[in-house]
Amino acid sequence: MGKLEVERVAFIGGGAMGGAMIAGLLARALLSPEKITVSDVRSERVAQLRELYGVLGTTDNLKAVAGAEIVVLAVKPQVLPQVLAELQGNIPSEALILSIVAGASIVSLTEGLGHPAVVRVMPNTPAQVGEGMAVWMATKAVSPSQWEQAQAILGALGEEVCVTEEKYLDMATALSGSGPAYILLFLEALIDAGVYMGFARPIAEKLAWQTMWGTLALVRERGEHPAALRNQVTSPGGATAEALQVLEGGGLRALVTEAVGAAFQKAQQLGGKK
Repeated sequence: MGKLEVERVAFIGGGAMGGAMIAGLLARALLSPEKITVSDVRSERVAQLRELYGVLGTTDNLKAVAGAEIVVLAVKPQVLPQVLAELQGNIPSEALILSIVAGASIVSLTEGLGHPAVVRVMPNTPAQVGEGMAVWMATKAVSPSQWEQAQAILGALGEEVCVTEEKYLDMATALSGSGPAYILLFLEALIDAGVYMGFARPIAEKLAWQTMWGTLALVRERGEHPAALRNQVTSPGGATAEALQVLEGGGLRALVTEAVGAAFQKAQQLGGKK
């Protein structure tokens, strides 16, 4: 992956996800620190990012976007309307806007900024360690070179998938955006089960998280369907088969589908679609 051929990228918001994106861009040498400016209302956070990564920092959003070729919106949803009003008419006309703000529709972004070239992204928290899943969509005003820039930036966070309809972003919110919470809940349940049987909690934690980590690594390495790998560890009449019978009998598969569906409906409501 080559460098991003831009001179200035502005991050509006320097929280966990904004910081993760900056770290990813620098780790993959897509940009040098002096080409990145981060703006945040918390001066202490700006100072921290400057010290960690050597980037430029400010608490002035307008100063940050001046001359920027890419503007990354990484603020909390509740402050977005104020940020859009402040930035409207102040973003360079040829700039690309890349938004990771949860629930902010493309229409709200393009109209709120008065700017047509927008990429809306649904990332997830594993991006903080370079193992994220980003689903994104670009408006028609995004040029081929800007499309490649967006893909490169998101690739620095892990994996990325571009979609053509905004409904898929709401689906991604429910599946990959909220997905880490589902997986962590299952991990927590496994740990608690180990403690219930009699393991000391630190040992139960190690057994559960290494088993989960190793299983995911196996899926990635083998490239086989999860069901095929599951069958390999499920002996007829064995302990694993007994446990799976309980999980299936309790409706785990249907419950997961119902939960993800509920998250999808909520994502649509938050986006003003229902």
